Amino acid sequence: MKTQAGDPGAFPEFDLHRVDSPAFVVDAAKLRENCRILAEVGEESGAKVLAALKAFSMWKVAPIIGDYLDGVCASGLWEARLASEFYDGEIATYAPAYKPDELEEICRLSDHVIFNSPAQIIRARQIIEQARATGGDFDVGLRINPLHPEGEVPRYDPCAPHSRLGFPINQLEDEHLELIDGFHMHTLCEQDFAPLQRTWDKAFDHLEPYFGQFEWINFGGGHHITRADYQREELAQFLSDAADDTGAQVFIEPGEAVALDAGILVGTILDTHGNAMPLAITDISATCHMPDVLEAPYRPAMLGEEPLEDFTDASDDDIEGGAVRLGGPSCLAGDVIGDYRLPVPAEPGQRIAFLDQAHYSMVKATTFNGVPLPSIWLWDSETDELECVRRFDYEDFKNRLG
Repeated sequence: MKTQAGDPGAFPEFDLHRVDSPAFVVDAAKLRENCRILAEVGEESGAKVLAALKAFSMWKVAPIIGDYLDGVCASGLWEARLASEFYDGEIATYAPAYKPDELEEICRLSDHVIFNSPAQIIRARQIIEQARATGGDFDVGLRINPLHPEGEVPRYDPCAPHSRLGFPINQLEDEHLELIDGFHMHTLCEQDFAPLQRTWDKAFDHLEPYFGQFEWINFGGGHHITRADYQREELAQFLSDAADDTGAQVFIEPGEAVALDAGILVGTILDTHGNAMPLAITDISATCHMPDVLEAPYRPAMLGEEPLEDFTDASDDDIEGGAVRLGGPSCLAGDVIGDYRLPVPAEPGQRIAFLDQAHYSMVKATTFNGVPLPSIWLWDSETDELECVRRFDYEDFKNRLG
């Protein structure tokens, strides 16, 4: 299991007892810093930068994103509604398939409606024409699959063999250009610049015959632009060159990069015991609150954790002597977060926090097994202002089940 690196930022200064447990805490100052970096890439390259709501859709901070970025991208009707209601700028919507009874509203809300295949566009032609006839001001895009896998984990790689995401680029024909205004290609996941360059090198020859015939090209998300070691100068130059080569407006859609290292998940140790190694049960659940821990899989970094290489052997009776295996309160046997040398005594009532949990964890959290959802807090590390954005209770659990 890969360990997820995390930059603690200002969170070592945050008192974990200031919030209830479990709780997501998002640092507004870190969001501003990330958005400033993304805006600088856009300014230097001429590209438009959209925030991907699928990764981070905490609409309380929409004004921060709107101050820096050019808009957002949505993954379907509900995210398009959220974008229209709370976010500034352009709205680009893509889904692998659209329900016909939802598409008219998606067209009305969006500036760019991106389809997964030419056949979908043809079937939707009447809806598209009707939406435009009633005042809809949007264009149509096609997601393409460059057929060049770069991801470490196949389930997260849009170009993995037999992927359903995107129209295979080797099937692109001249008549398809008559249906669309732009191309979309999302191929990366938590990656730096080199995989993007290699992917574009593969796609270039297929698209070159159509340069000058489409209005925009969107390089999607998965770019870890706000990570400290990302090659931002190379990216900006690449985006500028792509605009020159294609004659099109260039877009990128970072999602994780918007909220990278901007949030923690605070929890409490509920019980401890041993079974050939020290065990602790927390009110944080991997399956309910951090599902990528099981799906990727990965080991989330802990705020203040001691290095793994410093682990010592520990007996059942010496739970503070070494690695402690942390698990959640659900009945799923695999609800295990990972093994940690804790920065606090391994005893009930102690607070812990996992780093880099603003993106994907917040949007994927569930109430499986009746496990409560974490509350949501907004903290500004520059001013120390703290606000409870939302608490969830039994009614939230009950009302979605009947």
